[in-house]
Amino acid sequence: MAKNKVAIVGMGNKGSSVYRVLRIMESVDVVGAADLNMTTPGMMLVRRDRVFVTEDYEELVVKPEVDTIIVATGGTEVLERVQKVKSAGATVLEARSGSLLMDILQSKEELLDVKKLKGELWAILNSVQEAIEMADNTGLIKYVNPAFTRVTGIPEEVRVGKNIFEVSPHGALANSLVKQKPVVGYRSKVGGSGVEVISNASPIVVEGEIIGGVVVFQPITDILKLMDELQKSTTIIENLYAKIDQITGSKFTFDDLIGTSKIFQASLEMAKKAARNDSPVLLAGETGTGKELFAHAIHQASNRRGKPFIKVSCASVPEELLESELFGHEKGAFTGAVKTKLGKVELANGGTLFLDEISEMNPYLQGKLLRLLQDREFERVGGSHGAKADVRIIAATNIDLKSLVRRARFREELYFRLNVIEINLPPLRQRKEDISLLVDNLITKLNRKLGKKIKGVSPEALQLLANYDWPANIRELESVVERAMVSVDNDHIGQQHLSLYIGQFSNTQTISSTEIMALDKMEQIMLKAALMRYGETLEGKKKAAQALNISLATLYNKLKKYNTI
Repeated sequence: MAKNKVAIVGMGNKGSSVYRVLRIMESVDVVGAADLNMTTPGMMLVRRDRVFVTEDYEELVVKPEVDTIIVATGGTEVLERVQKVKSAGATVLEARSGSLLMDILQSKEELLDVKKLKGELWAILNSVQEAIEMADNTGLIKYVNPAFTRVTGIPEEVRVGKNIFEVSPHGALANSLVKQKPVVGYRSKVGGSGVEVISNASPIVVEGEIIGGVVVFQPITDILKLMDELQKSTTIIENLYAKIDQITGSKFTFDDLIGTSKIFQASLEMAKKAARNDSPVLLAGETGTGKELFAHAIHQASNRRGKPFIKVSCASVPEELLESELFGHEKGAFTGAVKTKLGKVELANGGTLFLDEISEMNPYLQGKLLRLLQDREFERVGGSHGAKADVRIIAATNIDLKSLVRRARFREELYFRLNVIEINLPPLRQRKEDISLLVDNLITKLNRKLGKKIKGVSPEALQLLANYDWPANIRELESVVERAMVSVDNDHIGQQHLSLYIGQFSNTQTISSTEIMALDKMEQIMLKAALMRYGETLEGKKKAAQALNISLATLYNKLKKYNTI
């Protein structure tokens, strides 16, 4: 059977409607379309179908193979011109509003839209995981989806055609049809299967009339599983809220690292290179050289900058708690573990974990850390299954790890894993040319903190700072400058403001060159120096007592004596 070859002139709303209907008719072959605007939705559709298109309708209508020309422009001028120039055998039809042709085509298009909508709805119902059953207003079951059969074990052909009031008279759908209102959270057994479910049913209303009803349900076992998953999720959320204060982004960038000396710039350049990859980093340097600031800056300049930056001080956390702090624990793992706890490794997932004073980690935890570095796997305390974590490790130490390796106090394989990129931070005594810049930066920062308006330091004061060896490095410098700023009354810090504090935390050789002072005064200085070096945590005080060659109890007594606790 020969097809009727049709050309359409005008691809606005009417022309588009005509084309959408004709394109699926087997007896019609649309051979071309014309419109002055080549970007109308109708023209775009025709072009996607690879049908001939043109801006010149005369070029189209003169084609000898065209049997029918449909003019959908809405104007008489184009219609008259088409009738004059068309090929001799072609018939011209006008697609105008209210015409029989347009009424037929629009009805056909509406029917196609309904069929399309019905197909889409059926696809949705068949794909959802919840069981669905529909019945008309007499209770005759018209439809069940595949999930219905999966949940109940009842095949579609067995269920469809039965009456709901006979096969499941006490179910939610029957109740909804009887009451003519929705039934929510209804617990019952599905008739014919005995499966216990939770159901939601509702009448189907069309133009104010109830024409049937629909029920959606899930088995109780699925609900219980969901509740269990919800409980697990709630536990995780609670842990995240409990730890939220510890999840902070990096606070410092490379712009915050001050210094122009060659030795400092070499460390800075190495840190910037480290930021461009994900390899572990080992920051080595004396106390107070800025290892944590470098760790912050490396994270901030890396691809992980939008993820957590989390710090763990291995010396500040008691040894028996460090494993749980790092890797978390399961509920009931030990006495007092009343709920599952996420460790810092999980909280840092996707980001950076900064392990300060890594030398204080015991060999067992060194093994767990090695596994994390090698396989990105770990286990919570009390856990039986491994978990994954994508964490970049930056470690810091003020002790030579190679000497610990030689003494079998630090695992050699962990050392080599951490030491992929080693950055040595110089002590302040090796970069004294940076002291002026550091002091200016500290004054600016401390002016805001203390509400002062200090403009700088005198040349004599600066010389005093340059002549000192700074055993506690930048941390000590900041302490000295802050204490001087508290006492100064004018806009410059002089030598007299600093001399009271310079040398208080130095070694014995430096102290011996200062003025003679009372023994109790010297004792106070040594106590403060030890606490500044090792920190005021319990572990820090233990180390301070050991360094001072006194017991922990004696340390507490002396701190109480001098009113420092």
